[in-house]
Amino acid sequence: MELVDPEPFELPITDVFDLHTVPPRDVEGVVEAYLEAAYEKGLKHLRIIHGKGIGVQRETVRRVLERTAFVESFQTAPEGAGGWGATLVTLRR
Repeated sequence: MELVDPEPFELPITDVFDLHTVPPRDVEGVVEAYLEAAYEKGLKHLRIIHGKGIGVQRETVRRVLERTAFVESFQTAPEGAGGWGATLVTLRR
């Protein structure tokens, strides 16, 4: 039986992006694409939900944020917005 890649589909770009549905192997590329799309759309403040777990997804997200030129800053979300299971991002304008 031959496996076929599913058809790509477009996710709506909002200021909140939940990575729980993204396979771990795809997180880096998906976050890069999301940041580009959010920047092009003119968004300034984002919340990326990566989950608490053991921190692997959080570290991947933060590596991408550190090397993205148009990211002004990022920090752990306050407890009411996900705490250490989410990262708040400010993009340069």
